[in-house]
Amino acid sequence: MEEREEKENGIMGEEQVPEEKSEAILASTVTENSDKETQANGVDVHAEVEEKEKEKEKEKRMEEGEMKKKVESEVKVEMCRSVQDFQLSFIRGSDLFGYVGIEAVLDQMRHKTMKAGFEFNIMVVGQSGLGKSTMVNTLFKSKVSRKSCTPNSEEKISQTVKLQSVSHMIEEKGVKMKLTVIDTPGFGDQINNENCWEPIIKYINEQYEKYLREELHVNRKRRIPDTRVHCCIYFLAATGHRLRSIDVEFMKRLGKIVSIVPVIAKADTLTIEERQGFKERIRQDLAGHGIRVYPQKEYDEDPEERFLNDRIRESIPFAVVGTDMEHQVNGNKVLGRKTKWGIIEVENVAHCEFANLRDLLIRSHLQDLKDVTHNIHYETYRVRRLNESNVNFIERGLSTWPLENGTADKCESDSHL
Repeated sequence: MEEREEKENGIMGEEQVPEEKSEAILASTVTENSDKETQANGVDVHAEVEEKEKEKEKEKRMEEGEMKKKVESEVKVEMCRSVQDFQLSFIRGSDLFGYVGIEAVLDQMRHKTMKAGFEFNIMVVGQSGLGKSTMVNTLFKSKVSRKSCTPNSEEKISQTVKLQSVSHMIEEKGVKMKLTVIDTPGFGDQINNENCWEPIIKYINEQYEKYLREELHVNRKRRIPDTRVHCCIYFLAATGHRLRSIDVEFMKRLGKIVSIVPVIAKADTLTIEERQGFKERIRQDLAGHGIRVYPQKEYDEDPEERFLNDRIRESIPFAVVGTDMEHQVNGNKVLGRKTKWGIIEVENVAHCEFANLRDLLIRSHLQDLKDVTHNIHYETYRVRRLNESNVNFIERGLSTWPLENGTADKCESDSHL
């Protein structure tokens, strides 16, 4: 009996063990399911939080965009108001209560210019015998050329290019002008004309250097003497063909540092058809070689000036005739060259283009020539020299232009010219 009870108890124990294991398995599965549910719930919560944050960021961005739009609209409104206010605040002469006197500033400037005068420096370059001195005398209707100032001197062909200048004070209707004419005897007269333009380039750069040194003085002059070359008239021989190699090389180099105006000298040796064909071929050569002559297109400031300069560019190079002799034509004295076929009137546009050259140099573009020289050519030279001085200062630890008592010593700068 006892053995049976023990067996039954063993069997019951064995039956209870799997029941306990099943309960443990069920409990573990329940816990796992609960954990999964909590994890899923956590993921869902996290996703919901992220979505809420994204929505908040979108709302912030929308608000910032709206604020920016509002600010921009307010700025635009203010700008429009300011523009409108500026337009409304513009007062014309008819709206003034009476005479103010603003236009009197022109009289002040005129009076100051007439009192102080101004300088104009012109250079003439070309082979001997092309009439450079005669042309300068014709331009200013006076004996201003170098040859006219020394009539008794014998003119010999120079072995090298030597620049010579002569200055005059010309007064017309109360306006004073100090005219300096720079001549280049010996240019293009040699068998070997290689680098014959170097003395001319050196002279032009020396004048820029002189002006720059005056500007760098501590106690500089109120009015710096201006010896810079404002215009270079280049004389082309009336061959009727094309530009020569010396013409191309000279104008290609000089066009970067000075305003060049090319002219065809002694154009009365060509017929009208030959003249027009020669001018057209010269313009093609200038464009083909990238030669810059005055007036340049990039310096035109407004449509009116561009229109005027386009007409001038269509006439370049000017076919000119020079003389300082007067003749009677229909009871009037005119400048002209007398031949057995008639008189070539210098100032008659039907005979030559001298009048166009004179108007360009004196009557319409004289001040612009000076402005281009100061603002373009001199400014380019000044920037280059100051950059060189900065490099030398860094390398050597001293300035290229040492100043002593307000003056600059002339050291190594000349070697760079």
